[in-house]
Amino acid sequence: QVQLVESGGGSVQAGGSLRLSCAASIIFYSDGCMGWFRQAPGKEREGVATIYTGGGQTWYADSVKGRFTISQDNANKMSYLQMDSLKPEDNAVYYCAARIGASRSTCSGGQSSRFFYWGQGTQVTVSS
Repeated sequence: QVQLVESGGGSVQAGGSLRLSCAASIIFYSDGCMGWFRQAPGKEREGVATIYTGGGQTWYADSVKGRFTISQDNANKMSYLQMDSLKPEDNAVYYCAARIGASRSTCSGGQSSRFFYWGQGTQVTVSS
């Protein structure tokens, strides 16, 4: 069983930055996928960003392109989400997710059903 633990959430003013971290219990080799999702109150969970561990290819939701950056440190079993220029609409609980055995196309698109393992979530609050 893969365990994921998020950290780094908190409160920030609009325009500020936060970096979320996800610590995994295993190393993801060349066929894995890690991602970040979020869920705001009363809304469905949505994909924010994903990264294919095989080649580092990334996918971003249109709403965060140019502001958020996903990265991985596979040797240390970590994934990160750097969030800049935060907006009040970014308020949500952010979840780290992972999948073992994925193609590049499987990893892209931000569909939560493609991910098998989930963290407990971390709250991000952006005030205007």
